[in-house]
Amino acid sequence: MAAGRLIIKTEFLPTKYRGYMLPLSQVFWLAGSLLIIGLASVIIPTIGWRWLIRVASIPGIILIVAFKFIPESARFNVSTGNTQAALATLECIAKMNRSVMPEGKLGEPVLEKRGRFADLLDAKYLQTTLQIWVIWLGISFAYYGVILASAELLERDLVCGSKSDSEVVVTGGDSGESQSPCYCHMFAPSDYRTMIISTIGEIALNPLNILGINFLGRRLSLSITMGCTALFFLLLNICTSSAGLIGFLFMLRALVAANFNTIYIYTAEVYPTTMRALGMGTSGSLCRIGAMVAPFISQVLMSASILGALCLFSSVCVVCAISAFTLPIETKGRALQQIK
Repeated sequence: MAAGRLIIKTEFLPTKYRGYMLPLSQVFWLAGSLLIIGLASVIIPTIGWRWLIRVASIPGIILIVAFKFIPESARFNVSTGNTQAALATLECIAKMNRSVMPEGKLGEPVLEKRGRFADLLDAKYLQTTLQIWVIWLGISFAYYGVILASAELLERDLVCGSKSDSEVVVTGGDSGESQSPCYCHMFAPSDYRTMIISTIGEIALNPLNILGINFLGRRLSLSITMGCTALFFLLLNICTSSAGLIGFLFMLRALVAANFNTIYIYTAEVYPTTMRALGMGTSGSLCRIGAMVAPFISQVLMSASILGALCLFSSVCVVCAISAFTLPIETKGRALQQIK
């Protein structure tokens, strides 16, 4: 859903505005994140987490209806030879902007085959595709890792790497020999406040992120923010106060959000129209793999070794920073390609 939304915005926005407008859409992601934390603080202590899931599903149901009113990309229609639909979309845009269509006709292109998976691995895009996949997997791994690690650190009340006094031993079986630690206790109001503060971090670096994307370029901007993400993962292991921990989490959320902003823009810009949705879709699949792996590190491994989990997150971010720096194509100021 997020990939499709971004592709349509990318194809509608002029080149000079993409680096500014796409990161600003992060504001709406932030609003949703803050809303779910606020709802959780009210619903979970009163009627339980199941009701939170039910309430959280309502916007998704509304979106099913809203999608009907989103126009198809004019670029996509032109690339498939459906110039009449593209013209209708452009006329609607002109009407909304109280403008008039320029004179002339849309030239119908020579019909090309639509993008295939094999095109992503073509010699022209092979290196770019493989490195983008690595970056998407790593960014998702880090993003969901820091979210889950935040909850883990707060739930266990870990400051300076010390064990929480709230650890409960659960015994299983008749003999009582099987024991496992359980840290499951309700968040206090202060924990929700910490989550809100760290989540606000997702918008904190947006102005710098926009400047970096538009002046340093997509590759260098992404490599810098990924390198900083690796550093702040390691800083989480420093013995610090609760305020210090909140500060580190705040910066981590800001950096991982900046990483997502940049890779979304780069991926949508680097592929031609016939391959753009395919490139974003396959990258999104790698993103989901990173999200699935993250809980095993930020919750399971972190229970055994906090330093080991943080070092793993940091190492993955370093690999992504190197991959971003060595990407073969810079898309800053580059017009969207129609065909490969």
